[in-house]
Amino acid sequence: MTKHILTIERFIKDESFSGVLLFIATLAAVMVANSALSDSYFDLWKMPLGITLGDFAISMSLMYWINDGLMALFFLMVGLEIKRELLIGELSSVRKASFPILAAIGGMVIPALVYVTFNMDDPRGFGIPMATDIAFALGILMLLGKRVNPALKLFLLALAVVDDLGAVIVVATVYTSEIHAQYFLHAALVYALIWILNLKKVTILMPYLLLGIALWIFIHSVGVHATIAGVLLAFAIPIGSKVDEEDFIQNTKESVDEFEKNMDEIPILNHHQIDALEDIAYNYDKVQNPLVKLEHQLHSFSAFIIMPLFAFSNAGVILDFSVVSQNIMIVMGVVLGLIIGKPIGIVGFTYLAHKLKIVSKPDDLSWGEVIAVGFLAGIGFTMSIFITQLAFLDQEVIDAVKIGIFFASFIAGIIGVLLILKAHKKKNMLR
Repeated sequence: MTKHILTIERFIKDESFSGVLLFIATLAAVMVANSALSDSYFDLWKMPLGITLGDFAISMSLMYWINDGLMALFFLMVGLEIKRELLIGELSSVRKASFPILAAIGGMVIPALVYVTFNMDDPRGFGIPMATDIAFALGILMLLGKRVNPALKLFLLALAVVDDLGAVIVVATVYTSEIHAQYFLHAALVYALIWILNLKKVTILMPYLLLGIALWIFIHSVGVHATIAGVLLAFAIPIGSKVDEEDFIQNTKESVDEFEKNMDEIPILNHHQIDALEDIAYNYDKVQNPLVKLEHQLHSFSAFIIMPLFAFSNAGVILDFSVVSQNIMIVMGVVLGLIIGKPIGIVGFTYLAHKLKIVSKPDDLSWGEVIAVGFLAGIGFTMSIFITQLAFLDQEVIDAVKIGIFFASFIAGIIGVLLILKAHKKKNMLR
């Protein structure tokens, strides 16, 4: 089994369990927001926190530190994932990438158009139904176990990577505050330094991360959403290692031989053995791919800390359905964009391209399973909530949209599960 397949399996496993945590965090948030602790819950996220460095100061609420700060780490992981898939993964060749790329494009364009159809006078929320929550979707697949075709998981994962890239572009270009152009030069200089490290083949991660913090500060100051700093940093993290695998094997064998040759009766290591171990540790560090190493380090933190915390802080909504009726066109645009627009876009774009022989559907994936993925991609959830917070300032509108996102994600998930079970039953009957 290749290292890339192992990476994908580990990714799916972590994301699946993260989906369960997201559900628990969301349920807890809604329950607390509608309990006697409601005021304390909402006041907590408004608590101001600041950092002062000399004359430079940043002060934001706890909610903004989560949404702009911790989510920048999440987007750093997303950027690493996108770069890896483009270079060595499911999107690394035209043949492998064309089908999920077209599916993702359809799954973004059609939901956006559905939303705009209902909100022609104010289309700024068009990005909300474009998003897919891969953690929730994979969490559902985990619960279905062996009844899920592995090819379906890979297709959903590749589609979500492209979907994430689309979300990054939308956030960077559409959902920005007032632009302060004077900070562009600062951000550009810092980013240039990061790329100089890459071109000089520096594989130690710490310099990249320290400069990444400076990049986050300046991009925040520019007015572009600061999470974009995470993606920009990810694209500059090198994928190549300092030592190739054959050299690592040879050097490690020599160090192990040296360690064994200097074994003695004394129950502590002698300096020859310590030197041999340090050589092994040195080569171990040099053979690792910086991009894969950082992605691995961030993944569990993102899956089990950042996203559940984001869900708990952002999913809390008072279940007052009068706000839905007051903002019915916005809610309808989001709900129908996710439930109807997503599957129509994903299936429609791929089916038409397949019939026109522009792309080929993978042989181990049925059209029934493609339709199922179309509905699972309608689980917008955390990413849709994230974009909602950027698109609207009115809390009543945000609350109404959140209720719509919950409803749409639930319905899309149920339909997706039923279609997967139907496809599994059909395959068993054909065996």
